Parts: sequence; C-alpha cells; structure tokens
Amino acid sequence: MTKKDVENVETTVDLSVKIGSMKLKNPVMLASGTVGYGNEISNLTDLNRIGAVVTKSVSLKPRKGNPPQRIVETASGMLNAIGLANVGVEEFIRTKIPFLRQFDTNIVCNIAASSIDEYVECTRMISPEETIKAFEINISCPNVKEGGLMFGHDLKAVAEITRRVKAVTDKPVIIKLSPNVSDIAAFAKVVSEEGGDAVSAINTLVGTSFNIYTRRPKIFNVTGGLSGPAIKPVALAKVLEIKRKVDIPIIGIGGIMNWQDAAEFMIVGATAFEIGTVNFINPNAGVEISDGLWEYCRKMNIRKISDLTGSYVI
Repeated sequence: MTKKDVENVETTVDLSVKIGSMKLKNPVMLASGTVGYGNEISNLTDLNRIGAVVTKSVSLKPRKGNPPQRIVETASGMLNAIGLANVGVEEFIRTKIPFLRQFDTNIVCNIAASSIDEYVECTRMISPEETIKAFEINISCPNVKEGGLMFGHDLKAVAEITRRVKAVTDKPVIIKLSPNVSDIAAFAKVVSEEGGDAVSAINTLVGTSFNIYTRRPKIFNVTGGLSGPAIKPVALAKVLEIKRKVDIPIIGIGGIMNWQDAAEFMIVGATAFEIGTVNFINPNAGVEISDGLWEYCRKMNIRKISDLTGSYVI
C-alpha cells in the first residue's frame, strides 16, 4: 500500500480499538514469544502499522529455558516447550526497551513468574517505563510454592495475581488464560471482579509427539504447547464462552492465519487478537491482516471495526 492508500484507510474505516486505557490503531497484536523483543522481526515488517507488540515473556531473573529439542512441527500447527527462556527484568529494561521505543505502536510486556510475589515485583519494576503501555500476565506457569500447580488452574491464585498486580500499576493488566480448564469463563469472571482490564484467550493446548522408531518423545520436555490452525476451533469456542458469560474485553488467540480468521474471532467476541504461529511463516502477516480487515469492513459497510466485536447471530 502507498502512503496515500494508508491515509485513505484511516479516513474511511476506523480500525482502532481500546483495551482498557490503551488505544490500538488496529486490533492486530503480535503474540508473545513469536517475535522475540521486536528486533527479530522489525526488518521483515513495518511494526508502526501493527496495533501492539507483545514481548517475549520476562521473568524476574534470566532463564535458560528447556534443553533442545524445543519445537516440533505438527499437522496444522506446532508444539513448543521453550521453557520461558528470557533475559530477565534488568536486561529487558536496559537493552530491550530502548530498541522498542523507536516504534509507533503499543508495547505490551508479557510477564511470567514462579510465585505471585514475582509477578508483582516484575510489574512494579517495569511499570515506570513509558514505552510499556500494558502488561499481559502469563498465568500458565508452575507455582513453585504450591508444588508445581499451574497458576492458571487455580481460581484463587488468578484472583490474587490480578488484584496484586493491579495494585502496583496504573496500566492495563491483561490476564492470559489457559484453555486447559473445565470452565474458562469462571477464570475470566474472577479477573473482571478483581479489576483486570482484559483477558487474552487462549494460551496453547497441551500436546505431545513421539518418534515411532525410537519410541521417544520428539520434545525433550515430553509435552509442549500446541499452537497454530489446529487449535482455532477450540479457541473460538473459548472466546465465545467468555463473551456470553462475562463482560470484559477479550483478546482472541489461536490459529489466526489470515484476515478471515481474525474477523471470525472478533465476531464471536474478541475486541482485538494476537497472531503467533503465522509470524514464523509470514512475518508480514500482521500488516496483511490489517489491510484485509479494512477491505472487509469497507465491503460490509462497517465504519468502526469495534462494531464487529460480539456481533454473532445464534
């Protein structure tokens, strides 16, 4: 698209959406862990045309992650067990934020932790950074103090994380929900009750893959997170479930490969959406999806893309 084309897009269709106090120029967000800290993809696409970039998870201390093999391709998707490898808060603030500062987009910091105190401390340390516009809290982490149970499987833990993180920042707090629970809407409900600004749904599904000749798992960690088109129907159902039961902004995630997928997520209830696996196939997918949504809205006579959210007919 030419510069004139871009200007025409902005004047004829309003692609902007809001997540709490954060305004996005369009609903396209790049999912955590799929574009590193932005520098890995910045020369392959125009980040200034993306609604938001969600950083790779940041924890209080640096983490090496799991030993290889950590990624395996599957039918219509991929398994990953990276193990939240990251540079830690201090290095993130010192070297990653200055790079991200140059882009005209929202930077959302994804936080991972092994205790509730760690979630709070990470948020407290990063919150003063003006470049960071919101936090996405990854609750699909093992609670070391409680014997390894995932935070995202415990309603009380999710409530406490939301409440305590909100107490140390005035920026939007997005809780990233696990699909590996029986009632995802119940978790969205406690997030809303404790002051959370939004939820993102869904995180990856648990999966595994074995070598039939060695009979060993293909991933060192045995199980990993399944992402990609294979999980899209599940993700859509979870977003719809939340939308029908809880009045909170939802960021849809799960197998979005094109603008049609993105539109479907918005129709079932997503205010915005994150793209992940597709970034490995087509790093410019975010820009292309934004353009496709604009053309779709124009053809459907939708002047504000926010009107698409939750517009399903049953």
